Amino acid sequence: MDSSSLLPLIGIPIVVLGFALRFNPLMVVTVAGLATGLSVGMDFIVLLETFGEKFMSSRQLGSILLILPVIGLLERYGLKERAQTWVASISYATTGRILMLYFVVREMIAALGLTSLGGQAQTVRPLLAPMAEGAATNLHGELPPAIRDRIAAHAAACDNVALFFGEDIFIAFGAVLLMVSFLRENGITEVEPLSVGLWAIPTALCALVIHLFRLSRLDARIARDMQAWRVSAATQAPTKDAA
Repeated sequence: MDSSSLLPLIGIPIVVLGFALRFNPLMVVTVAGLATGLSVGMDFIVLLETFGEKFMSSRQLGSILLILPVIGLLERYGLKERAQTWVASISYATTGRILMLYFVVREMIAALGLTSLGGQAQTVRPLLAPMAEGAATNLHGELPPAIRDRIAAHAAACDNVALFFGEDIFIAFGAVLLMVSFLRENGITEVEPLSVGLWAIPTALCALVIHLFRLSRLDARIARDMQAWRVSAATQAPTKDAA
């Protein structure tokens, strides 16, 4: 194989290496895009124009400029505290149950193409994570930082996994249309968006079952970690007093 045919793939190792070394994600993606464009012979000015055009036409720009300030303002005036207080008033609410319910709803609405109804910035950080943490606090009392971080990580994972597998079922999803277009360009014309969406359903169901199983064990793990933390705190207290 001609080595020049592999040059357009240079962006892949750059992304992998940059993320592995924990460089700034925006910088890594930008460098990978520049390297890929230059490797295929694009003029540098044209490449910059392409970057600017795609950036300005991206709907995510509006999300950053509008959603984040609104969420920040709501957090400043007690949105997290309100969510935690409300969850604490529900006796049967637990961290695992809240996350399981969100996962099911998130995957269902993503399968219908309503991907913007949830998200890390607008739902997970201000609502889901505080509600899940509030349920655990209501059961176990004040939580140590390690357990709060684990709950926040599970909340973020719920949104990511449910969205990733749910949106593939929606036949008008960009990735589905891209796959169909790519296959047709390479001579595979019998593939339709509907068939891609139908074949995504078993995968989404597997993701649902596996993740719900993991979340069903989360409450027990939090209880064990809290017990271990209390024992550790109790054994360290006499040592400090003696010192």
